[in-house]
Amino acid sequence: MRQEGEAAEIVIYETPDGITIDVALANDTVWLTAVQLAELFQNTRQNIGLHLKHIFEEGELDRNSTVRETSLLQKEGSRNIRRTVEQYSLDVIISVGYRVKSRQGTDFRIWANEVLKTYLVKGYALNEKRLQEKVEQYESLKKAVSLITSVTSSQALSEDEAKGLLRILTDYTYALDILDKYDHQILEIEATSRSHLFEINYTLAMDVIRSLRDKFGGSSLFGNEKDNSFQGSLAAIYQTFAGKDLYPSVEEKAANLLYFVIKNHSFSDGNKRIAAFLFVWFLEKNGLLYHADGSRKLADNALVALTLMIAESKPEEKDMMTKVVVSLINACN
Repeated sequence: MRQEGEAAEIVIYETPDGITIDVALANDTVWLTAVQLAELFQNTRQNIGLHLKHIFEEGELDRNSTVRETSLLQKEGSRNIRRTVEQYSLDVIISVGYRVKSRQGTDFRIWANEVLKTYLVKGYALNEKRLQEKVEQYESLKKAVSLITSVTSSQALSEDEAKGLLRILTDYTYALDILDKYDHQILEIEATSRSHLFEINYTLAMDVIRSLRDKFGGSSLFGNEKDNSFQGSLAAIYQTFAGKDLYPSVEEKAANLLYFVIKNHSFSDGNKRIAAFLFVWFLEKNGLLYHADGSRKLADNALVALTLMIAESKPEEKDMMTKVVVSLINACN
């Protein structure tokens, strides 16, 4: 059984007899309680309960995917009491309607399908207020939403296709949150790992850099140290203050490693390539480069974008730059 998740919108349904029912709209379907089902079908609560029992016992529908628990405020006498109740999805409502052979069930199904079409195709499934805030901040997202709106309003797409397009925007909520927090300078370090499996040092790092030069046929200037600043970059990620690590998590160390190697320009050639490689190598050695299914947390183009972003950033932006990097490699991804 589903627990209450997505917050429900309430849509008013009025029967031909003038009875009004508050219908919950959430998780891309409509939901009614058993009491509301009895109202809708003008049937007893006990009879509706028997139909529900048989629907699930006979395997007609899967209970876990069609029933959810939610907290509702109910008036009992002179008091308002909040109780946990079960709500049933449109599939269940239709099944009950067939069993009671009710015209009300047909009317409700037609109404519900029309409501859901509007809900999905026109984008009401998204949090409109939150999306509007993002649209105002990000012109590219605004264009995407405009395109989707124009296409769906012309009814050129099916409900499933429209829903799929809108889901793309929903899937990038975390990325948009990062951009929003960046804009407002409130990005924080979160969801990081304190478990250090590997510590990078100068000897190992130089071996890796030489291997990188040999593998890609770099010039003699590639990885050639101009001064001792590279050793300083490595030492910096293990700095302590008052006996505590300045960068306590693996993700913070990795982000600052990327930043320091790019910004210190320690080599005659290949600074950005070296920084990017050491960054992903350090993550891999600490078990943070890949998801459990083997897919990479950071795509090639994302790595390029982060490297160039840091290279072009101002010194006073260091803290925010490293927070952005951490946000893209932490446990939220």
